[in-house]
This record gives sequence, structure tokens and C-alpha cells, in this order.
Amino acid sequence: MNPANSARASAIAAKVEAFVRNVVVPFERDPRRDLHGAPTDDLIDELKQLARGAGVLTPHILPDGSHLTQRETALVLMQSGLSPLGPLACNTAAPDEGNMYLLGKVATPSLKQRFLTPLVEGRARSAFFMTEPAEDGGAGSDPSMMKTTAIRDANYWTVNGRKAFITGAHGARVGILMAKSNDGACLFLVDLPDPAIRIERIPRTIDSSMPGGHATVIIENLRIPAEQMLGNSGEGFKYAQMRLAPARLSHCMRWLGACRRAHDIASDYANRREAFGKTLIDHEGVGFMVAENLIELQQAELMIGWCADVLDAGSQAIPESSMTKVAVSEALMRVADRCVQVMGGSGLTEDTIVEQIFREVRAFRIYDGPTETHKWALAKKIKRDWKARH
Repeated sequence: MNPANSARASAIAAKVEAFVRNVVVPFERDPRRDLHGAPTDDLIDELKQLARGAGVLTPHILPDGSHLTQRETALVLMQSGLSPLGPLACNTAAPDEGNMYLLGKVATPSLKQRFLTPLVEGRARSAFFMTEPAEDGGAGSDPSMMKTTAIRDANYWTVNGRKAFITGAHGARVGILMAKSNDGACLFLVDLPDPAIRIERIPRTIDSSMPGGHATVIIENLRIPAEQMLGNSGEGFKYAQMRLAPARLSHCMRWLGACRRAHDIASDYANRREAFGKTLIDHEGVGFMVAENLIELQQAELMIGWCADVLDAGSQAIPESSMTKVAVSEALMRVADRCVQVMGGSGLTEDTIVEQIFREVRAFRIYDGPTETHKWALAKKIKRDWKARH
């Protein structure tokens, strides 16, 4: 990394860390939650206003609209992730962060002004409509199974279908919607709410940090002006791939920050709690667990930095991001589990944030493709590479 950029990112990250630890963390006990346990929009809006005042709102996008490098972004997003509320307060949360990245890369100037600017300024939330219900045989880890259709009608496209696990759909004002035309996958920008997009249900899920939940929606005769398509008909997968690796990596960044916080809490507990004549950390079984956490947290950071460098070099980093997502999500699951174990009964309660981090990281192993899908894709690459050599 350029030393000047490193200093710039380190300064931003330090401001974000101070803000999250000193301002955001006390809000973790705020009762403003919806029926699914997620923070309500009025809580998020208050936190964003505080972040705006502290100069840490959307810190990964500079005033001129340019983005920090992926390596720089890692420094910043890890600090925003120190609290489950941190990414929401700082406007670095999924799916908004990934959607801002995509629109910044491919949207026309007019579409940026209309859809991207409100996101960057923290005035709107967004949703990415891709996954479809399994009972419909629709797209999940395999987007080629897309059932939602887009049919051209003069200067409009008419879209019909169902979508599932659409994070943040309830309360979102900007939507990026994937549908299939005769040419293939397409991405559209839509204003929300729209009466043609109806929320069918919001299931209860193991995680509770994302506002709006993970909704199932029905799309009936949605009319979208042709100019709101990203790129051309059939280019949807290309643009989704452009978003994919950075979005995978930013999940890793945020949850690494969360698990570092959980590790700090568990380590503090192990150094204070006494049993059988000595502090817990002096018992080898406990000491080894916190030591293993330290090792895996360091390994996760190194993997994130490696993948960030590949992206910054101009690659799409599809296999690298798969490897990183698998390694980091699985490692952080082990870290969070050990934190709960070290704290015993205290780790099972809401008295600390450790319990929530454990739940959230379990969901992270599913976000942006489960471990098994990534391993399968990597195995296919190994086979292709082998055939190319023989």
C-alpha cells in the first residue's frame, strides 16, 4: 500500500474505532428493536446523525466520490464492525456498502444522482433482489436458476417473480433487482416502496443485526423504465460478479472486527474469573482456547489483506474471494464459539455482545454463498487448471 494512502486509511480507521467504542457501543442496549430483534430505522437514523457529526459517515467513500482501496477499506470496516450497530451507524453495512460499490462502478451519472447519492449520504437504505424461494426452484447459490422474468414493452420492462431472503427490503428506498430476459440476466434500479413489490413474509432468522430482516417478496407486473437497467440486457451476471468479490470481502472485514471484540471480552473474563484456585486463563484448557483465537484472528486478517491486494491489482478475485470467505467465516465461527465457551453461562446471555456475535457469525457462513458452494467452485477450478496442464 502507498504510505500516504496507508496513513490516510489509518487516520480514518482510528476515528471510526473511537466513534464505535465510545458512541455506538452504549446503544447496544437501546430497546428500539423490531419484532425480529433488528434495530429500527429511527435508531439507525439517530446513529447515522451522530456519525455524520463525528465525520465518520460512509468513511470508505471520499468526498470526491472515489473509494478507498480494498486494503484501506479493510482497515476502516474492521473498526466499524466492532459493534453490530457500527456498520449501520457508519453506513458501511451490507447490502448498502456493496450496492454503493456497484453503482459507483457502473451506473450512469443520472442514475448515480438519483439512486447512489442518497445511499452515500445515509438518507436511504437499499436491497439487492436476487435470491428466490427454494420451493419455486428459483435461484440461490446457482443464479442461473433465475425464475423472475423481465419482458420488454416499448420503453419499459415488466418484471414478475418471487424473491427470498432479501435483506433490508422492508424500509428500503433503493432496490437493485435481478431478472431474466430473453438475453439472460439483467439488473434494474427501482424506487422503493412500490406497490408492485409486495412483502409476503419476513421470517425469523438466527441473526438480528440487519434492519428490515430477510424478506420474501412477490413482484407482480412491476413496470421499470428502460433507462433504469444497469448496462444492457443480458449483462446482469457480469455486473453481479463485479460486486461479488468485494461484497464477500467486506463481510469478512466487518465480522473480523466483531470477533475481535468478542475475543477481548472473553479474554477479560478469563483474566478476572477465578475457579479451582486460579484465574481461568491459567487453566490450560481455557488458556489454549484464547491463544487459538489470537492465532485465527491473525490468520483471518492476513487472508483479508491478501485478497484485498488481488482486487486492488485489478483482478475480479473470484477464486481468491471464495478462499478468503471460507477461511475467514469458518475461523470466526470457531473464535466466536470459543468466546462463548470460555465465558460459560455468561456467554449465553445478553449481558455482553458475545452471544449476538456468535449468532451473527453463524449466519455469515451462509451469506454470499455457503462454504460448500465455494469449495465446489474451487474444486472445479482445480480440475480446469489440471486439464489445461495435461
